[in-house]
Amino acid sequence: MELQGKFRFEELAQTAPNAIVSKQIIKNEKGNITLFAFDQNEGLSEHTAPFDALVMIIEGEAMVSIGGENHQLAAGDSIIMPANVPHALKAEKAFKMILVMIKA
Repeated sequence: MELQGKFRFEELAQTAPNAIVSKQIIKNEKGNITLFAFDQNEGLSEHTAPFDALVMIIEGEAMVSIGGENHQLAAGDSIIMPANVPHALKAEKAFKMILVMIKA
């Protein structure tokens, strides 16, 4: 599914109690853009991805671990998670993020 016309990311997905909500914005053979909403203390366990990924925090606060190094991020912050490097995310406070992954 691809959205068309004007929209605001922070309005497309709301946090839910004790949950992670995701909404795919664009997905095709070249990559994807996904919006995530994490409730406080929710997260994604350590994993790897075959492509570089850009994370943009649009609300709240998160701890992002990349290659064993922790990064405290808040609304307005972005970080790149390199391909094949272990990474994890945890909601320090409820947060929303945009994940952009472009396939090589």
